[in-house]
Amino acid sequence: QVQLVESGGGSVQAGGSLRLSCAASGRSFSTYGTGWFRQATGKEREFVAAISWGANNTYYTDSVKGRFTISRDSAKNTVFLQMNSLKPEDTAVYYCAAARFRFTPSAAEYRYWGQGTQVTVSS
Repeated sequence: QVQLVESGGGSVQAGGSLRLSCAASGRSFSTYGTGWFRQATGKEREFVAAISWGANNTYYTDSVKGRFTISRDSAKNTVFLQMNSLKPEDTAVYYCAAARFRFTPSAAEYRYWGQGTQVTVSS
């Protein structure tokens, strides 16, 4: 069993930065691949970034490449999403998700989800 809690969301102007955190509780989190997803109002949930359980691999959706960075601190059981050069179209609720021994952009493969944190970017 893994519990995930996101934090770090907020309101920023375009061009600003935010750092989201996903704190995990439960044993063996180091064996879980983790993904970030987002859902804007009236839109479907979409994949943002993923990191493998060993942090050797990362993957991003095209729209955030070069602006967002996913990382993990295994000692703290935390995964981060550093978001720079934010745009109004990045406005959404951001969710982290975890799945054991998975490294995938597919939401269906993630078993555990956090409650989400709101990110609002104004122009």
